[in-house]
Amino acid sequence: MKEKLIDLFEYTNHFNIEMIKVVSENREIIDDKTISLINHTLNAQQIWNARILREITFEVWQINPFESLVEINHENFLKSIDIITNFDLEKRIEYQNSRGTKFENSIFEMLFHAVNHSTYHRGQINSLLKQNGITPVLTDYIFYKRNL
Repeated sequence: MKEKLIDLFEYTNHFNIEMIKVVSENREIIDDKTISLINHTLNAQQIWNARILREITFEVWQINPFESLVEINHENFLKSIDIITNFDLEKRIEYQNSRGTKFENSIFEMLFHAVNHSTYHRGQINSLLKQNGITPVLTDYIFYKRNL
């Protein structure tokens, strides 16, 4: 199970990099919603990692300096892999969401949610790219696996 989860985070990392690259290459025609979503995608992974590690979290919709997005993505990836490698994925963690409501989930559930959440928002970003005349990034998992 850990190997499969690592594979999903490698996929997530790869396409986050590709999305940041496309946004960077087209900054002059990218709208604010796209910038907001790419930041939110990275922020959310940081938040889930930080909840597990008991670290300080980003704000859900904070806008980071664009130049820091590659580094944020890289740090997110390293921390997620560290969690998968060194933690019991069935361990349940208590945390509060951004509204202060308390929940408890397993580490696996939290990490799987982070992967799924980023996939969802990359799809939204692709829609916005297309609306702005930019060729969307083919981010389907199967394309990723075919091109390895």
